[in-house]
Amino acid sequence: MTANCMKHLLTLLTVLQIAPLTAVHADPAPAPIHETFGADFNARRFITPIPNKNTQVRDGVLWTHGTSGGKYPPMVYLGVEGKDLTISFRYRHLADGGMLWFFVDGDDGFGSEDHMLRVKLLREGVQLEVDAHSKDEQHPLRQNTRPADKVSGAYRLNEFLPLEKVDLTRNAWREVKLVFQGGQVSISVDGKLWSRTLDRANFNAGKRKLLWMQNGGEKGIEIDDVHVTATISNP
Repeated sequence: MTANCMKHLLTLLTVLQIAPLTAVHADPAPAPIHETFGADFNARRFITPIPNKNTQVRDGVLWTHGTSGGKYPPMVYLGVEGKDLTISFRYRHLADGGMLWFFVDGDDGFGSEDHMLRVKLLREGVQLEVDAHSKDEQHPLRQNTRPADKVSGAYRLNEFLPLEKVDLTRNAWREVKLVFQGGQVSISVDGKLWSRTLDRANFNAGKRKLLWMQNGGEKGIEIDDVHVTATISNP
């Protein structure tokens, strides 16, 4: 066997030895979530105890109504894991007025967790808010009413995007979808009814919680068909 042949053989053996190790240490795909609130509903998936005074599973959907008695409307938290996630759900108001505020929480880039993106679903439109983080106490986007995070020491930065007009006044089922990939997220309501794509560095981080903050009055808001899966990469 020539020296060149020996060299190629050794290279091939090295690659074959390393490949299995690479596969072992690759980040596993997050376990998919598909919650339809049917007979097999698993309340342990949710961080918020269900049922509670505002929220329960009723007629195959998650129903939240009334007031929390605190500073904010009733909230429901769901824990998630993964960075590039595709998230979707359906919601329906049962009365006029009100709003649904959907949050994606994740790693703040400094060792803690906080809000990452907020989608405010009003009856007259959609407004987005991006929550990034910085150690700069004098940052112009710093949320001045909020001190530095106790774990990471980072300050929350608020970027408020303009309200985008879209008619959501009908008490009909609406589908919301968010597709995170790297630093980009594509957000849509009812497919082509409204959509927006944002690129922000802070989106390229682990996602940890989803939050539905719901102001639907006594008749309330229904949520169904919650899907969370790994985003399929574009070729």
